[in-house]
Amino acid sequence: MKKKIVALAATLIMSAMLCACANKTQTSDSASDVEYIKNKGKLIVGITDFAPMDYKNDNGEWIGFDADMARKVADELGVEVEFVEIDWDNKILELDNKSIDVVWNGMTLTSEVTSSMECTKPYLNNAQVVVVSSDKAADITDAASAADLYFAVEAGSAGEEAAKENNYNYTALTSQADAVMEVAAGTSDACIIDLLMAGAMIGEGTSYPGLAHTAELTTEEYGIGCRKGSDLAAFINGCLDKFASDGSMKEAAGTYGVQEALAWK
Repeated sequence: MKKKIVALAATLIMSAMLCACANKTQTSDSASDVEYIKNKGKLIVGITDFAPMDYKNDNGEWIGFDADMARKVADELGVEVEFVEIDWDNKILELDNKSIDVVWNGMTLTSEVTSSMECTKPYLNNAQVVVVSSDKAADITDAASAADLYFAVEAGSAGEEAAKENNYNYTALTSQADAVMEVAAGTSDACIIDLLMAGAMIGEGTSYPGLAHTAELTTEEYGIGCRKGSDLAAFINGCLDKFASDGSMKEAAGTYGVQEALAWK
């Protein structure tokens, strides 16, 4: 009889321990991302060098429309902000590994992105455009007229998707800035980059006055990506509502020349 009582007691203790572990796991899995960020005191933002969204000034500080908005959200959270350059092709993995807390870098809301991340509402409208040397621009009027060109694109970007959709020959690089450099150097005939970036990087008065953007291959929307199921996306939506209402979003957009592309509603 004693053995049975001891065995029953051991079983009950084991069951209680398993329930406790299960409850702990459930609590951990359903924990608030917002609280996690507040507790560690830092919002880690995954970016690439992408003017006018995220880029460095002469002092080596990250600026740009996205960088400025991310700082304001960090202020709302009561934490510091840290910008981390990532391999754009690995952005989902970086989020899931908690190497970063958010992808905030002029990210196109593709089906891959929206199925793998918790995304905010769209905040900017954009397009993917063909960039060539200025002397070729008049000949590239649509997707078909660019078919014989060899392209440079950013790996994992909407530009690469556009290249695939049009069956273009291309090489995939680390960033859109690298893709532009390929065209300037004559290593590639053309590149596909974001229209907003093209407006900031190429043409008269920029570092690449001999380049021009031509055909628009896609139209799209930018959003901000968080971990799947994260409450951070809803928090950011609330912050952007506030920034739209108080005028600070429009002011920042004007600073970086993207005010015409604002899509926040």
